[in-house]
Amino acid sequence: MGGRGGARNTRIRDEWGPETYADHMTSLSLNPSGDLHAGLTIGVLRETAPGERRVALEPDVVAEFLREGQRVLVEHGAGEPAGWTDAAYSAAGATIASRDEVIRRADVLVAVRRPPAEVTSALRENQGLLGLLDPLQNLDLLETLCRRGVTVAAFELLPRTLSRAQSMDALSSQSAGAGYRAAIVAAEAFGGFFPMMITAAGTARPARVLVIGAGVAGLQALSTARRLGAVVTGYDVRPASRGEVESVGASFATSSVAAGAGSGGYARAMNADELAAQQHELTALVAKFDVVITTAKVPGRRPPVLVPQEALASLARGSVCVDLACGPLGGNVYGSVDGQRIVDSNGVTVIGSSDLASTIPAAASRMFAKNVHALLRTLIRDGRLDPDLSDELQRSVVVCHGGEIVSPPVRAAMGLADAPPSDAPPADAPPAAAPPSAAETQSEGVRS
Repeated sequence: MGGRGGARNTRIRDEWGPETYADHMTSLSLNPSGDLHAGLTIGVLRETAPGERRVALEPDVVAEFLREGQRVLVEHGAGEPAGWTDAAYSAAGATIASRDEVIRRADVLVAVRRPPAEVTSALRENQGLLGLLDPLQNLDLLETLCRRGVTVAAFELLPRTLSRAQSMDALSSQSAGAGYRAAIVAAEAFGGFFPMMITAAGTARPARVLVIGAGVAGLQALSTARRLGAVVTGYDVRPASRGEVESVGASFATSSVAAGAGSGGYARAMNADELAAQQHELTALVAKFDVVITTAKVPGRRPPVLVPQEALASLARGSVCVDLACGPLGGNVYGSVDGQRIVDSNGVTVIGSSDLASTIPAAASRMFAKNVHALLRTLIRDGRLDPDLSDELQRSVVVCHGGEIVSPPVRAAMGLADAPPSDAPPADAPPAAAPPSAAETQSEGVRS
């Protein structure tokens, strides 16, 4: 071994130790330069969305990728908002580079949020992009990237009912962080105590907390609020959610209008009459609580208003609503605005936050990086990004590959006819189960 590859291998051998290095050398095929890193080059950029502090990979996962034969390029300062220095990435084996160099040299860019236009416009044929990309709200961008020959994979499209997809489920991992933070934010905004307090001035009753939606975010919000001492109730239109809600020590409430379970355990869409009746029931229920946390997101559509104006008016002064579904299309709580804390004329605090996970950047980044690692390993074949589109999981999560839109939900959103992938199984092969619809895949209010 000689040159730059030999020097780098020496450094890695010193960092890993001779035994680990020797074991790994036997499992890798070296490239002609003798460089240990003969696989895919993974690029990590600093996130630029307002308020975003997460990073797509953290040093421990970087080291995992290197042990598997991949290279990792990290933009200068990419991990600083989450608490990791360039030195930490370098120690894990990553190469620190400029933003332009990462974009130019990476075979695949991994991102927490959709990168800005100057990044996506620079992506080239056979390059990859992986992250939480909000695909159903960015159809024009996806069509452009597809024409350019970019391979795009979006975590939102993961078929989450598959057990082997659990380790890749970034929506669930980030929703868990958001639900945890929602309870903390609510406790901070609430003017009273969450637990029952016995003091020299008397006894203060515990706060009553209602969480609407028993998905991952909702269950974490319930668990955290209960640990803080509140009396908690979980509401979900799926009667089957009762066991999950009660398992975290919460009471369960549901709609008497109609069973809300759809295929795959997700909530079905209600018709207008059912929705009106459900909202009437919810309005009466909401009035009994001090804190209300809502989690019902719907992909590509306006979230349902679960706490309308009349429900807000029924809340006592000093009550708090935290809306995790709030975004550009609206939210679950009347008047909520993403990223803002508003006190209405009745003294009720309404907090809109579509992505509270970004407020716990280190913990959320660790989880996200593990999801990236699990999914990217599945999409890599022979040292390159080469998804197997005959596999249900990969066919669902990959938006476009080889110049073709392949994801069924995205094809449907674009009005494209169903088309089997070029490497689909033979016609006489047993049919695979259909992937969940986009709404089933992403509806955080019912399951995430």
